[in-house]
Amino acid sequence: MVDKDDLRQQMIEAFEGADYPINSPMDLVPALPQGPGTKFESGDFSMTAMELNTKLGGDFPYDSVDAFVDDVVEQLEAQDLL
Repeated sequence: MVDKDDLRQQMIEAFEGADYPINSPMDLVPALPQGPGTKFESGDFSMTAMELNTKLGGDFPYDSVDAFVDDVVEQLEAQDLL
């Protein structure tokens, strides 16, 4: 079972170093601790930042890490990936 709060916190920690507002997924790469290979895991969910990018539509720009992560989690839920 996926712990959405834990997953959300992992994403916040990974993406909070980006220079907001962000205008594209490429704006996030420098902030990621392991670049596009940064992995987010909880329960049976495991996905790298690069894999996330292929699953998400993204409504750029985002003004804050919270707005971005909220949208990511909502999109993952909508696709039944969480």
